[in-house]
Amino acid sequence: MTTRRTLLLSLALTAALPAFAGVQTITLDGRPPGTRFDGIGVVDGGGATSVLLKDYPEPQRSQILDLMYKPKFGASISALIVEIPGDGNSTQGSMPSHRHTRADVDYGRGYTWWVLREAKRRNPALTLDAAAWSAPGWIGDSGGSHEFFSPDGADYYVSWLKGLRDVYGLELDAIGSRNEKGVSYDFAKTLRARLDAGGFSKVKLHSFDNWPDDTKFDFVKDMPKDAGLRDAIDIIGAHINAPESVVPSWVREAAAALGKPIWNTEQHVYVAGFDGALGIVQAFNRNWIDSGVTKIVNWYGIAGLYTLEPYSGVKEAAIRANWPWSGHYEVNPQLWAYAHYGQFTAAGWTYVPQGSGALQDGGSYVTLKSPGADYSVIIETRQAKAPQTVRVAVGAGLSTADVAVWRSDARAQFVHVADLHPEGGAVALTVDPDAIYSLTTTRGQQKGGFAGVPAQQAFPFPYRANFDDYRDARAWGYLPRYFADIEGAFELAPCPGDRRTCLRQGVPVRPHSWAPDWKPYTILGDDGWTDYEVSADVRVGRGESAAVMGRINDVGSGYGAIPKGYWLELDGAGEVRLVVVRGKVDKKALVGDAEQQALIKAANDAAEGGEKVLASAPLAGVAADRWHTLKLQFSGTRIRGYVDGKPVVEATDTLYGKGMAGLLAGPAQTSLGMPYYRDVVVNRVDGALPPPTKPLPGQAPLYARKR
Repeated sequence: MTTRRTLLLSLALTAALPAFAGVQTITLDGRPPGTRFDGIGVVDGGGATSVLLKDYPEPQRSQILDLMYKPKFGASISALIVEIPGDGNSTQGSMPSHRHTRADVDYGRGYTWWVLREAKRRNPALTLDAAAWSAPGWIGDSGGSHEFFSPDGADYYVSWLKGLRDVYGLELDAIGSRNEKGVSYDFAKTLRARLDAGGFSKVKLHSFDNWPDDTKFDFVKDMPKDAGLRDAIDIIGAHINAPESVVPSWVREAAAALGKPIWNTEQHVYVAGFDGALGIVQAFNRNWIDSGVTKIVNWYGIAGLYTLEPYSGVKEAAIRANWPWSGHYEVNPQLWAYAHYGQFTAAGWTYVPQGSGALQDGGSYVTLKSPGADYSVIIETRQAKAPQTVRVAVGAGLSTADVAVWRSDARAQFVHVADLHPEGGAVALTVDPDAIYSLTTTRGQQKGGFAGVPAQQAFPFPYRANFDDYRDARAWGYLPRYFADIEGAFELAPCPGDRRTCLRQGVPVRPHSWAPDWKPYTILGDDGWTDYEVSADVRVGRGESAAVMGRINDVGSGYGAIPKGYWLELDGAGEVRLVVVRGKVDKKALVGDAEQQALIKAANDAAEGGEKVLASAPLAGVAADRWHTLKLQFSGTRIRGYVDGKPVVEATDTLYGKGMAGLLAGPAQTSLGMPYYRDVVVNRVDGALPPPTKPLPGQAPLYARKR
């Protein structure tokens, strides 16, 4: 309350200051045409970021979506980019493609369709964008290139767009060539032609969305002399980590000459707490001021994944939705950073010429104008040295209405602190260091929120999933609650030979993965579990294997997903193995982008990596295409493996003492294994079989049930 009174007094005393030394004047003129603002927003994907969001009960699931997408309520973003699911790991996990094979098309798989529909339903003005990170392995096979950048890749995109339009009634505003996977002029031209032929001529193409500062804009040099490339690419796209990364002046000049906007198709601000919120607004401002970027999407919005997974939401996300079994979620201060833009602007506004720049004592400001006369000024003072007075002189072409002031700092976010009345055509205020301000002539903003968010609870234990309560698998996107695929796609499917429902690894061939792939596996549970047993009925074909996993305490750093933990594996020939996996073989090998390489260097992990067989045994009477029960049991350092209720392997290992459970599909001879699983149980050691875990009240399917 004291802070609010102090600020109000400061605003009152400076409301009509003349221009003099120590006061920075921002002069606004709304008459000259300004550059179009294409919005700010988030990425959903690039890792299975919403895998647990879909499992929340109502009303919490809708509350989380409202806080992200509902206009003038929470973040109120104006732009959303999603990953087109592609079966391979693309940071935290994998998402099932709509086309596992060339002949296979199913527009019900996964939850990305649902995310797009729910976001657009809340804000019809929201712009929609997409790109592939990973993609199915059959792409490129027809031409022998085995490359995503092929006619197959272009047709794959078009088929996804047709599903989005024909089944879900949505169309993209833009699409990317592929995320962070190089450059292909031929592909850009082919994709443009296939989009036009498929009825998607209005979908703009941004390329090539890469990150290395020294090479990511090289293609721009060739656009003036290559008419086909120039006509294919509508938007110059790249990953630009402002303020450190800046678009070179020659790129800005070339873009202006070509009439192409520049978009930041992935910004990163990996900072926890309110300093992260400051960093987001600083990045949004500086993208325009330093680089002429007109659309910025930050990775990522809603953290709907396990806290064990990399980038789990503490530093990266606006909302943490890591606990669907309890209905608990948490709003990070970063949400209100988006709100300082999202509730005061919209895609289609314009940057006011000469209305953006640096503050004298640290910080930045950006001014945007509506298609009418309204305007908003967004100010950030990250790491400013002292309070500073800013005077906004409002010229012709802009509203003369009172100016509402909204403020955020580390103590309180998104507070409406005053309405300033222009005196002599100007308003002024003193802005404090490390704060965010939005000044606006618009109205209707609010700090949205919900009372009664349930308390955080541990994952249910014991746990049993038999999958028989998913009678209409498509209504759930073919994905059971609480399973998070790290690689491959573990999907609900009819059990062979009976009328029950199983889980099956559905990806038949190794995908074009964004990150280095290992083996298909999925996880669930609590990373604090210590002594327990995990079991499942499995059915494997010839040359295949299936495993139950336990004490999983790591699933990779975000570029590469080799886990740490144990598994008990059975193959179709009756061989059983107890294995420990200790992450990648060479833990010091520098892979991934600059941030990944920095993490690897900082970890300086010299421990032995890779897989080690702790015990193995051949079993008589075990054959392919039959059901067998695997059980992996942990009791202190003793680890036992059971097949069909009989102990078959045992080892002592001290490396990992706790972690989550999971399922693994071993590779087949020339492809990926596609075994079946049912009756997955996580239980006390030698405990009685628990009843199937029931859905929470209010848990709803993603899509309308078939009639």
